[in-house]
Amino acid sequence: MNQNAQNTPDGLRRRLRQQRSALPDSDRSRGALLMRGRLYTWLATRRSALIEQGRPPPRHIAAFWALPDEPDLQGLLRQWAMDEELSVSLPAVAGPAQPLQFRLWTPETPLHPGPYGILEPDGPPAPAPDVILVPTLGFTRQGDRIGYGGGYYDRTLAALQASGQAFVSVGIAWASGDLSQMGHQPQTHDIRLDAVLTDKGWALKAPEP
Repeated sequence: MNQNAQNTPDGLRRRLRQQRSALPDSDRSRGALLMRGRLYTWLATRRSALIEQGRPPPRHIAAFWALPDEPDLQGLLRQWAMDEELSVSLPAVAGPAQPLQFRLWTPETPLHPGPYGILEPDGPPAPAPDVILVPTLGFTRQGDRIGYGGGYYDRTLAALQASGQAFVSVGIAWASGDLSQMGHQPQTHDIRLDAVLTDKGWALKAPEP
């Protein structure tokens, strides 16, 4: 495969998937644990700071149910869902070329495979998110993102922005997805993330309150 083909979005996705698949299980477990800890600390710190400022803290978290090769956040989602001050939702595909819908989730909520085999909750519609965790295959240090090619999260983030909803988008990625040396050029419809968290730390630090 020539260099130009490798640097197309589809070519980059193939490379990123291969790199992700090659991660040792021990690195996955340790990395996911560190990411859960950093997310927990960040959200708790952000909530405390906003409360001290007399401003409403984030309450509604839109997350995702990790695929086998993605960072496993399930333990943290259960912890958040048990907090009476927070709600957790998971995405559901509403239809082709449409934004995702978010449905409330608790550890007791049944899950079923959606159109792409990703588990979706049977819960009721969720409030608009204050924080949205975005599964991220590749990223830049400026918040550009490569996903899986369906455009669902770009449409979802764009729709939330158009609605006037204030939220923080946090990409969740393995550090191997860093596109800095891969010749990635964002497309015009791509929506930048506010932050990117990897197993090596914040590649793009989450904004302060």
